[in-house]
Amino acid sequence: MRLLSILASACALVAGASAAKLSSEERFDKFSRLSRSSTPIVLNDASYKSLTSTPRDYSVAVVLTAEDARFGCQLCREFKPEWDLLAQSWTKGDRKQESRLLFGVLDFTEGRDTFMSLGLQTAPVLLLFPPTTGPHATASVEPVRFDFNSGSSSAEQVHAWIARHLPGRPHPELKRPINYLKWASVFTFLAGAITVFVSAAPYILPIVQSRNLWAAGCMIAILLFISGHMFNHIRKVPYVAGDGKGGITYFAGGFQSQLGLETQIVAAMYGLLSFCTIALATKVPRMPSANSQSIAVLIWAGAVFFVYSFLLSVFRIKNSSYPFALPPFL
Repeated sequence: MRLLSILASACALVAGASAAKLSSEERFDKFSRLSRSSTPIVLNDASYKSLTSTPRDYSVAVVLTAEDARFGCQLCREFKPEWDLLAQSWTKGDRKQESRLLFGVLDFTEGRDTFMSLGLQTAPVLLLFPPTTGPHATASVEPVRFDFNSGSSSAEQVHAWIARHLPGRPHPELKRPINYLKWASVFTFLAGAITVFVSAAPYILPIVQSRNLWAAGCMIAILLFISGHMFNHIRKVPYVAGDGKGGITYFAGGFQSQLGLETQIVAAMYGLLSFCTIALATKVPRMPSANSQSIAVLIWAGAVFFVYSFLLSVFRIKNSSYPFALPPFL
């Protein structure tokens, strides 16, 4: 690759020197032939001046970069493969040169005079030179500069930017090469996942299909939501609060405030009431003994009465005007 770059640079130097007195069409033909063997065209000061000189009936997109490690331009090295991909994809898709756009790259080591004449202090810099003659000529001969302030840009972003500044001309589609390593990794992962699923299916499916498991999960979710768990996450409420007498309070007064521990206590009460109701509806009728059923009904009904009485007392803490109460929590 290094040898190819040197050869391309040497060709560009020869082309630039020989194109100094050529017409716009002749310069376009020369650099077009060069781009077929190496795109983007590796430029130097002379070839850059020749390629961008006026009059010009074609467009030129040039990246001024500093890829040498001593310059420490990480952005230049990150953008290089994206620029190469865009240039090669555009050139390949526009074999008839209907868009009349040439891609080039000028490194600081080969274009010090150009960098100094443009007053550039940073890199990379992407310039798009519009045609100065012909049907697509623009009023201004000054190049349009791409904004790298947001960091490294993808080939897709630059392709859209160039297409926006070249209206009325073909815009070859950008095609990224197939990433075979990525596809192989995805296939391997899927094959492994399918193998694990098939092997573990006899053990996992009974658990996944368990009605009791789904019922328990639904009950837990319902209890979390009706007890105010989401309110705590949205409002970022404290877990407990002081009562002003050196102690702590577990329930915050009013309907617009609550505490983290309060949510857990209310959820536990709702859960116990649900468990008691389920036991009365499903477990008690299955008992073979009538005496056992009577005792179980009394126990579960007493538990419901006791917990519900405590729940009503909590409502009275939240709102002192709440009119209902049950013993023993009056």
